[in-house]
Amino acid sequence: MRALYTVLLRLALPLVLLRLWWRGRREPGYRDAIPERLGRYETEAPPKLIWIHAVSVGEARAAAPLVRAFTQALPDHHVLVTCTTAAGRETVKQVYGEKVLASYLPYDFPESVQSFLEHFRPRLGVLMETEVWPNLLAGCAQNGVPVLLANARMSEKSARAYARWRGLSRPAFAVLAAACAQSAADAERLRALGAREVEVTGNLKFDVHPDAAQVAAGRAWRAALGRPVLLLASTRESEERLLLDALPAWDGKLLVVVVPRHPQRFDEAAQWTQSRRTRTEMPDASDKTYLGDTMGEMAFYFAACDVAVIGGSFMPLGGQNLIEALAVGAPVVVGPSMFNFAEATRLAVEAGAAVQALDASAAIREALALITDAEKRNRMSFAGKKLCEAHRGATEKHLKRGLSLINGSARG
Repeated sequence: MRALYTVLLRLALPLVLLRLWWRGRREPGYRDAIPERLGRYETEAPPKLIWIHAVSVGEARAAAPLVRAFTQALPDHHVLVTCTTAAGRETVKQVYGEKVLASYLPYDFPESVQSFLEHFRPRLGVLMETEVWPNLLAGCAQNGVPVLLANARMSEKSARAYARWRGLSRPAFAVLAAACAQSAADAERLRALGAREVEVTGNLKFDVHPDAAQVAAGRAWRAALGRPVLLLASTRESEERLLLDALPAWDGKLLVVVVPRHPQRFDEAAQWTQSRRTRTEMPDASDKTYLGDTMGEMAFYFAACDVAVIGGSFMPLGGQNLIEALAVGAPVVVGPSMFNFAEATRLAVEAGAAVQALDASAAIREALALITDAEKRNRMSFAGKKLCEAHRGATEKHLKRGLSLINGSARG
């Protein structure tokens, strides 16, 4: 089955490279470092290295506590962070600077994987959340590199998809040296797919502390604005229009701040807003809508709002991260599709820190009702911060498991 998968992957390579060029029209980063995607690297590899793969923006940010923990526990080691998307590569630069090595993960060709492993010779591989690639894991096994699936989540939908390709996916999951699952349900599904040594460690995203300077700047911005702020955070395709159309007639005060999930959609979203952050730091009093067209400032936006509506949840996309909003203290409203953050959503709703709405219209009604109810917003804000504090600690469990794999590999 893996041989057939590899043949099909090779046949698709021209289309994959064409897609890189096409996406590079709006995101030039996709046209950079293409040899790395084929396993050719110019970065000098240090002798002792821990490799963490974070496919895109969310995973790169979620890995921060783990990167910090490994760096402190193993000061003689270096950390390599790989990603797949251009936005993820940019996020690695923003979050880590020169503290880590950064590169693209190669496509899942056996020779590209082997070249990557021979060049960097990692002592441990850490795959964030759901990055299970058959040839990559087979190559790690052949080269004696233990692999930890970190912050692992497995929705029912994803589990069914993997199960349909059991002949390909089951050997890959079986290669994992260990898996740290976000919840008991995630752990159960991972075991059913063939993963061994699975333990429930909680969500690393609860261990990510919001940037204090950004939070302070957001609070100051909101105070200077002097108007209620509704944030549409991490919106995906079609959601901006869906949510904005659900708003009632403007009351002359409310400012709706729109922050799309992907930077390549900033210009597209600008058609629905009257001003944008990269051009106007403070919107005019007559502006109804404002575009947050900056990267790496979500803590600012969450601190600047009265209520945050989380995007990716009004189309069948599984939602976006609501934990950062809770940590800042923003009352949260989410839509019906939150399967990628099912456990965090359940905990937040049960704690009274978030509200889950049936559709966009209901979400806007809930959000506007909260804007007029300061007492309830304060309760939700307190509940969100308390929830985050109660569920911190996943990093220590991940570190313990990772160090045991490194020590076990060294003895072997």
